[in-house]
Amino acid sequence: MPIAYLDCFSGVSGDMLLGCLLDAGLSPDHLKDRLKTLPLQGYRIETRPEGRHQIFGTRFSVVLEAHPHEHRDLETIREIIRGGDLPETVKEKSIAIFERLARVEGAIHNQRPEDVHFHEVGAVDSIIDIVGSVYALEALGIRQIRSGPLPLGSGFTQSAHGRIPVPSPATLALLKGVPVLDAGTGYEMVTPTGAALVRGLVDGFGPMPPMRIDRIGYGVGSRDLPDRPNLLRILIGEEGSEATADAVVVLETNVDDCNPEWLGFLMERLFDAGALDVVFFPVQMKKNRPGVQIQVIGRPDQRDSLMAMMMEEGVTLGIRFRYSERRVLPRSFQEVETPWGKLRVKAVMRGEGPPLLMPEYASCRAVALRHHVPIRDVYQWIACLSEEGPQPA
Repeated sequence: MPIAYLDCFSGVSGDMLLGCLLDAGLSPDHLKDRLKTLPLQGYRIETRPEGRHQIFGTRFSVVLEAHPHEHRDLETIREIIRGGDLPETVKEKSIAIFERLARVEGAIHNQRPEDVHFHEVGAVDSIIDIVGSVYALEALGIRQIRSGPLPLGSGFTQSAHGRIPVPSPATLALLKGVPVLDAGTGYEMVTPTGAALVRGLVDGFGPMPPMRIDRIGYGVGSRDLPDRPNLLRILIGEEGSEATADAVVVLETNVDDCNPEWLGFLMERLFDAGALDVVFFPVQMKKNRPGVQIQVIGRPDQRDSLMAMMMEEGVTLGIRFRYSERRVLPRSFQEVETPWGKLRVKAVMRGEGPPLLMPEYASCRAVALRHHVPIRDVYQWIACLSEEGPQPA
């Protein structure tokens, strides 16, 4: 499956993302033809090779020929996107990105999402950047996107609302749950449009996944940075292993004064909330007290909700967290015919061969209790079925 990795060493913006996708092989004329179908006027698209610190890529820019930006609301932007001759998936993803932006802006300005009037991100260039990026990924056949952590600058920038801090409130709100780091520079490294695109299109964050690189593209940013080339790099290729990688957040805390019954209840709540794993380790704490280390693994966007649940249950006053990488084999669920009727099993893909069928404890337990057979017999029967090949129900 085609996979892309965004190397955001100088941050990300809408024009940089489109620039690197064009540099990776997308035809500029093809992109312009599709974008011309949007009911927008008063602009032209320019693409040219340009360098930063002697590394050359593609500079994408939208040149406005009309007068000042219109302040468009969410429904107006929906109508513009729906009016284009674009695949339905492109329209849906583009609208979803603007809807997320509207929710964020509404929360910041104490307005309903439908009442938000976009300024910078409602302008022609931002609409082109967002719709164009979504279409470019579709045209290049990229189905999975991963990204490294995003570097954030500091200082202030000018907006339609006056001077605001960098990163902007909208950018920070969009990046909740996304790994970030301090870029150590007084420039805006991630724009609201760039943050919205990353949040709406990237499937996971972390190190570069195993892949066979086929194409590399560089998108050129608008300014020269003194300490780094202002470029966004994209690597496009095929996954290098049948196992896929994704990022997780790991939460940890040590407790020595908690009712063990509360811990059992907390584990149930965390799993019900979608935690990927919850484990307890015995630890020796200060003053020779035996204690328990609680470790919770979840998706990066679950960090705040899972931490809040741990605090809410009163088991701890502080929680450590870090982002980590895990590799998982593709799997699905299916039903197979057994001597005891239909049984739900997990089918794990291992390359080109048949899937490995693995028992699901809850299903095996139900069968063992219903038919008064040892659960090990059910497990062994499924193990034999994997060797013979699955018999779907």
